[in-house]
Amino acid sequence: MPYVPHTPEDIRRMLGVIGAPSVESLFAEIGPAMRPKSFDLPDGKSEMAVLAQLEDLARKNAVNHVSFLGAGFYDHHIPAAVDALSMRSEFYTAYTPYQPEASQGTLQAIFEYQTAVTRLTGLTFANASVYDGGAALFESAMMAVRHTDRRKLVVCEALNPIYRVMLASYTSNLNLELVTIGHKNGACDLAALTSALDENTAAVLVQNPNFFGTLADFSQLFAAAKAKGVVSVISVYPVLQSVLKSPGEMGADVAVAEGQSLGLPLSFGGPYLGIMTCSKGMVRQMPGRMVGRTVDTKGRTGYVLTLQAREQHIRRQKATSNICSNQALCALRALMHLCLLGEEGLSRTAEISIERAHYAAERLTAIPGVSMLSDPANGGSPFGNEFAVTLPVNAYQAIDKLTARGYVPGFPLGRYYPGLENALLVACTEKTSKEQIGVFAELLRGMLV
Repeated sequence: MPYVPHTPEDIRRMLGVIGAPSVESLFAEIGPAMRPKSFDLPDGKSEMAVLAQLEDLARKNAVNHVSFLGAGFYDHHIPAAVDALSMRSEFYTAYTPYQPEASQGTLQAIFEYQTAVTRLTGLTFANASVYDGGAALFESAMMAVRHTDRRKLVVCEALNPIYRVMLASYTSNLNLELVTIGHKNGACDLAALTSALDENTAAVLVQNPNFFGTLADFSQLFAAAKAKGVVSVISVYPVLQSVLKSPGEMGADVAVAEGQSLGLPLSFGGPYLGIMTCSKGMVRQMPGRMVGRTVDTKGRTGYVLTLQAREQHIRRQKATSNICSNQALCALRALMHLCLLGEEGLSRTAEISIERAHYAAERLTAIPGVSMLSDPANGGSPFGNEFAVTLPVNAYQAIDKLTARGYVPGFPLGRYYPGLENALLVACTEKTSKEQIGVFAELLRGMLV
């Protein structure tokens, strides 16, 4: 049925029903600078016309490009069973399981998710997640501030810059001091980080692999932090955690992660999953929902929400966090993904991704003028499935020209790091074939040579 626009008389009648003299009066509480410039909107359209317009817009999306983008979000294969199971209505319509007698299935799934992610990070406790990796990092910083009653946060510059912007935004009015320690050719400066720790420091925040893709063992840094009463926080990449030294083995107090790589599609930026795990000494400061396993009066296993001191419905303004969310569906997808791959499948995914990245690095650095930002062969830091190369031209030139040929070559590091305008961050996953890497390398060679 075609859309019939409202007449001026229709609008007057509607305003009369709610007691408003004019449309403008509805916006009286909004300052003039924030009000709409005009209410002269185009006529409405029918459902059929709207769908046709949206489909036309969708056709403009370049969905068939070969992409080497990473920068914290990765295109991993998702088994079909993850969609098939997680889209069952009893899962995707479920909300927070406040009533355990009616929510045992959801509670058990969350408990199993917590078990899985603590096994990945080597720490003892996990919550049922927060919004995303950046929110998890902020929450971990606030855990440290509450735990230590200190106001200084020491942050490695090689930590994801999007997370650092979020951290600065969320803490801008909290009277906290953020000290950012510069990177060395894409690697954390461990000596400078250690030197920055003092009796006023609440936490040191690092990432492994960091934003440049380089790997590090933070055991000595975390030991130095512990000696000074500083909380050690590390952001990790869940897939690579299957083959790397765990945060628990390094001595971290809190480990967080962006869970998108565990069964969640890139989907234009979300919804994603903020993984949070911690040691026993920090669990009372952890925000979000946590599920515990217990027994009832008859000895039967049951699952309940536990340690809810932060919950808005209990503590309100005294809650440990008021930006937590129920991300249970995303957490459920992550659990399904982990179970379907298993320990061997997840580690093989990581190994293939790393192998492809190292092959890509070999092919790209064979091109005259292209070199590694941090070359492991010359004393630089090792890398996982992502690495940075410097080009003889601005990285945006390569991105513009190769994207037009169907290949997105990577992320321009100059966007967040002044002085690295010629640097390109390249990522590979198990979905990246050697043939695609070869074509990418030859396209770049043809552009540069």
